[in-house]
Amino acid sequence: MYLSALFFRRTQIAYCTLVLVFLLAPVLIIIPMAFNSSRYLAFPPPGFSLQYFNEIFLGEIERTGGKASKDWLEAMWNTLEIGFVTALVSTVIGSLTALGIVRGRFRGKLVLTAFLISPLIMPVIITAVGLFFLFAQLGLIETFAGMVIAHTVLATPFVLIVMSATLQGFDTNLERAAMSLGASPVRALLTVTLPIIAPGVVTSALFAFIISFDEIVVALFLSGAEYRTLPVRMFEGLRFEIDPAIAAVGTLVISVAALVLTATSLLRRRAQNLRGMR
Repeated sequence: MYLSALFFRRTQIAYCTLVLVFLLAPVLIIIPMAFNSSRYLAFPPPGFSLQYFNEIFLGEIERTGGKASKDWLEAMWNTLEIGFVTALVSTVIGSLTALGIVRGRFRGKLVLTAFLISPLIMPVIITAVGLFFLFAQLGLIETFAGMVIAHTVLATPFVLIVMSATLQGFDTNLERAAMSLGASPVRALLTVTLPIIAPGVVTSALFAFIISFDEIVVALFLSGAEYRTLPVRMFEGLRFEIDPAIAAVGTLVISVAALVLTATSLLRRRAQNLRGMR
């Protein structure tokens, strides 16, 4: 019996390992290619070099001996600026909406919730086309505000889901106790509720940022030349040229995604610890 259970466990571990290798190998193979000393993409790399990172951050192209434009760096800054503002706006809107849905008692709440999370099930291309024609009438094409609004539309449903789950696990008796001691509803929300649900709020912001950071379909319709984001620049680099710097950019994107996932995992553990202490 013990040998059978041990064999099953080892087989399960081996199967899970093979699945992880199958899923991650095409992604992780980009990392060594980013430090390639060759003038072209090659695997395995013939040597170590930071030339592609120099091209991204400094605009230097060692393989041709010339100077490149700041396209990669400008696209990266555009992506970060749009992502941070999107995370802030969508977190505020999604958190307040989740608070109203979880605490509210009104007819049609399920219908309203389904409508608010509909961008999750709607094909992104349909959302992009609709936003393009709407923003064309409003003059928001190729503007910073238009990009933030479009990304907020896509990111807010994720915030709504995360915050709804967080608020469902919150004990409202803590707020009642604070208000019974003289605190106003707003003060109880800020001093009691918010510190406890803070891990959920930060997790929602991280999800919103990564949604904006990785969005390409809507950005292709709305960004234009001035507010071109990093995914759009990567698409152009693959579509119109085989730029080896894409390997370095891909490594940076993988690193950002890994950091966000790690932070999310740590925040989830902190939320579980807070519930356990309570």
